Amino acid sequence: MKLLVGIARVLVGVLFIFSGFIKLNDPVGFSFKLQEYFGENVLNLEFLIPFALVIAIILVVFELVLGVMLLIGYLPKFTMWSLLLMILFFTFLTFYSAYFNKVTDCGCFGDAIPLTPWQSFFKDVILLLLIIFLFVKIKYLTPVLAPVSHRWVIFLFFMLSFMFAYYVLMHLPVFDFRAYKVGNNIKEQMVVPEDAPKAVFEYNWKFLQNGEELVITNRGEYPQVDGEFIDVETQQLREGYVPPITDFQIEDDGKDITDEVLSEEKVLLIVAYDLRKTELSGYKSVKELSEEALNKGYRVVGLTASGENERSNLIERYELNFDFYQTDETALKAIVRSNPGILTLERGTITQKKHWYDAGDIKL
Repeated sequence: MKLLVGIARVLVGVLFIFSGFIKLNDPVGFSFKLQEYFGENVLNLEFLIPFALVIAIILVVFELVLGVMLLIGYLPKFTMWSLLLMILFFTFLTFYSAYFNKVTDCGCFGDAIPLTPWQSFFKDVILLLLIIFLFVKIKYLTPVLAPVSHRWVIFLFFMLSFMFAYYVLMHLPVFDFRAYKVGNNIKEQMVVPEDAPKAVFEYNWKFLQNGEELVITNRGEYPQVDGEFIDVETQQLREGYVPPITDFQIEDDGKDITDEVLSEEKVLLIVAYDLRKTELSGYKSVKELSEEALNKGYRVVGLTASGENERSNLIERYELNFDFYQTDETALKAIVRSNPGILTLERGTITQKKHWYDAGDIKL
C-alpha cells in the first residue's frame, strides 16, 4: 500500500508542479483563458474579468506550491483538502466547457501541451481518482524531510514563484511555445501542405418520398432521389490539418496588406492589442526605437484591434511617426504578451521579440 501511495503521490505532485510552472511562465496568457471562463457565455462572472491576471498568478502559485507540499509531506490534511477542492472545481469546469463546447482549450498546460475540452476533463477525472485515493490513505503521507525544514522549503518556493512571475510580467515568458516565437516565419506557419489531412464530413440528407421520410447518408454528394428535399445534417467525422497560425491578417482601411508587410526585408512591429488598455509609459521608448528604425531603413508598422479614434489619439499624443493597422485582437494577444510589444521581422521571419520594458535591447 505504501508503494501505491508513493507512486500516486509523486504523480499528482509532479503534475501539479509542472502544470503550475507552465502557466506561471505565461500568467498573462492564462489570464486571457480565465477571461474566457468569466465571460457571459460561460460562467457569467464578468465582474472578475478586471482581476483575471491577479487571480491567475495566485492560482498557479498555489497550484505549484501544493505539489511541493504533497511531495515533502507538509501539512497533509490541509494539502489533501486543498487538492481535492481544487480538482473538484477544475473537473466541473472542464466538463462544463466540454459538454457545452464553451472553451476550446482549458489552458491546463498553457501553450506547451494544448488539450481538447474532453481530454482536459478525462485528465482531471484521473487526477481526481488519484487524489481521492491519497485522501483515503492520508496516514501514509509521511514527511520526507525534517519537519523543521518544511516551512522554509515552502517559503522558498513561494518567493521563487512570485519572483519568477514578476520577471515574466516585466519581460516576456522565458519559454515561448506559441507559433509566433523567435525564429518562426509567419507566412510558413499559415501554409496548409498539399498532402495535409482533409476534414471528413458525413451528410444526412432528408427527403419526403411517397409520404415517408427518407434519410440518405454520404460524404457530401447531393443524392439523386425522386422526392421533396427537407433538410441536411452535417457531422464532422475527422478534423483536417489546421496550420499553427490561422487568424493573422493586417488591414489598411479594409485592404489586406499582410503579404506586403511580410515580404518586407526589414520590419519593426509595434503590437498593442487594445489601445485603451495599453501601457502608456512604454511609448517614449517605442517612439525612440521607431525613429532609429526608420533612419536605418526599417518599415515601422503598428498593429492593433482598436478603432480609428483610439489610434489617432495615441499617435497625436505621443507624436508617433508610424501608423497603426487593424489586426484581430486574439491574434495580437498570441503574438506577444505585452501591450505594447515589439518585434523585428525579416521577410516574415521573427528575429526579435521584446516587452516594451526591454525596448533598449532591440538591435537594429
